[in-house]
Amino acid sequence: LVADSEGRVISSLKPFEASLEMWEEKKSHLLIWPNQASVWLNQALVFGLKEYVHKSRQKKICLGLSGGIDSSVAAVLAVQAVGKENVVGVSLPSPFTSKASKEDAETVAKNLGIEFREIEIHKMLESFTLALESSKPTGVTLENIQPRIRMTLLMAIANQEGCLLLNTSNKSELATGYSTLYGDSVGALSVLGDLTKAQVFELAHVMNAPKKIIPQRVIERAPSAELRPDQKDEDTLPPYSQLDPLVEACLNEALAPKDLINRGFSRHWVDVFSRLHAFSEYKRRQMPPILRVSPKAFGIGRRIPLACRHYADK
Repeated sequence: LVADSEGRVISSLKPFEASLEMWEEKKSHLLIWPNQASVWLNQALVFGLKEYVHKSRQKKICLGLSGGIDSSVAAVLAVQAVGKENVVGVSLPSPFTSKASKEDAETVAKNLGIEFREIEIHKMLESFTLALESSKPTGVTLENIQPRIRMTLLMAIANQEGCLLLNTSNKSELATGYSTLYGDSVGALSVLGDLTKAQVFELAHVMNAPKKIIPQRVIERAPSAELRPDQKDEDTLPPYSQLDPLVEACLNEALAPKDLINRGFSRHWVDVFSRLHAFSEYKRRQMPPILRVSPKAFGIGRRIPLACRHYADK
């Protein structure tokens, strides 16, 4: 970019594209620097994903389509990066998957023009629970079996068909360990891993601006992992309106729990977040590479103790 002596941007190249422009000092036009952070964020992620696929000598992408906001946004990014003919979306409903989620997953795939498959995991889940009958899996154990079944199937498709498996977890989930190890936490690349939940929703609005791709119901429904009846993310996590600012303050500014409280955050939600964050570092160490688009992302270069009870108790 070119700026004048008053700091005004008077010329710039397109973001995240290779280009060349000659600047003449006597040019008189004034180019106003646009405020379109979400648009640029979209372009940055597409650029990073496209480069990663190309430099990994891959061509196709596959991902799980749950009918939720994260997988829907990830699917759009995949199509923008490698083209609809190179993306496979797979719906893997369990007994707890709602009709709306199944319909929305198929609608997103149809709107994008990508290959869509549906593989029900009901019988596989029954086989697992039968094999573990002596342990009688319930609660979180039963919930975690489901994403691990799904990931086994997705990895099989990726291996067999030469696809790069895209991880669809976001930064708010990673910060709190709200993912299943060896389940929805795996993949070849995490395309949303440096985006808070709010940023994911912002991207959805940007993607829907020219043409509605992601159904409005996906944007309006309360986020849910759908691993048990009537489950909502906020059953386990702080409300995203509280969680996202906590994640950004904790990561970008390295604020300790007492500093977050002094900043004005609720002591209750700081306590909940701090414990979830501290006790889930071992999960983040095993996450796939994350496209970094913020001052601080999870991954290489960020090191805190794996077992850090002292931190959570401060």
